[in-house]
Amino acid sequence: MRSSFVTALCLITTVTVAATGCGAAVEAGGGTPASSVTLTNCGKKVTYDKIPERVVTNDVGITELMFALGLEDRMAGFAMPDDKGDLSGVPWKEGYDKVAWLSKDQLTKENVLDARGDFVFAGWNYGFREEAGFTPQALEKLGIPSYVLTESCRNGRTETSRGIMPPLEALYTDLTNLGKLFGVEKRAASLVAGFKEEVAAVRAEAPEGAARPKVFLYDSGEEQPFTSGRYAAPEQIISEAGGVNVMHDVADSWTTVGWESVVARDPDVIVICDYGDVSAERKKKFLLSYGPLRNVSAVKNRRIYVLDYVDLVESPRNPSAIARLGKYLRGVSKER
Repeated sequence: MRSSFVTALCLITTVTVAATGCGAAVEAGGGTPASSVTLTNCGKKVTYDKIPERVVTNDVGITELMFALGLEDRMAGFAMPDDKGDLSGVPWKEGYDKVAWLSKDQLTKENVLDARGDFVFAGWNYGFREEAGFTPQALEKLGIPSYVLTESCRNGRTETSRGIMPPLEALYTDLTNLGKLFGVEKRAASLVAGFKEEVAAVRAEAPEGAARPKVFLYDSGEEQPFTSGRYAAPEQIISEAGGVNVMHDVADSWTTVGWESVVARDPDVIVICDYGDVSAERKKKFLLSYGPLRNVSAVKNRRIYVLDYVDLVESPRNPSAIARLGKYLRGVSKER
């Protein structure tokens, strides 16, 4: 997948913010991790012989997972398109200031090698892609280990379909795995516990049963909409916020559907994913003027809410996004 950053992020837990400035490879008093660490990644056991020292990441959510764990000192750089918004107000500004921006496109073997990277953290459709020959297998031949973002793990239903667990579980899995690999297990556990507490607080106030608004996630596309099935982060962001993802039955992560299926499911709310050359305002104008949607509840009632790209891919911003969307959906529930 692929937005502007949100500058008001006070809802991110204080433990998250506290962890971002640490920059340490190993927790104080935590001891040095074993030289060999075995993790389960995309359902397979993977053994890493040493703690990476020059990590290269692809895209904003993956990069911020490293920053949230205070691992910027272990990074050689990141790749990220420059349509991701203003970086001046993000919680991990120090990390962005410290780590080299290697590419404003996607990672390649060449920029990984140029950065002397010894580890790549990316995902399928988040950097890894067969057509460019940039895959974990290709990196392994160069002697460079990698880790695949769990949200992007392929599930075998089709050649490219992704998602093997609920999205928040994927977030917690990656934080836990990275904590073990880099010797910051306590920090990772604190982040996960804080995020779970934040999400539980929103869940406790969420509407129930028929009062839960139906929500359609609109990423992009005019002829056909690009959206989230049940394995991408919006699925659980919507459900934990108190809504129902109208594309829950689609056994994929980010994918294309038909407008007829959107009309048939008649969402009460449309959430726009804001990023790229087409602004959220232009997307909103399209949705409100697109003829086939004129009788859809969300369009008739102009219930369109905007979240940023980084809120909607696996990232440490997910709990904050749940809190903000939850507040909006509670208002919608009271109106209906």
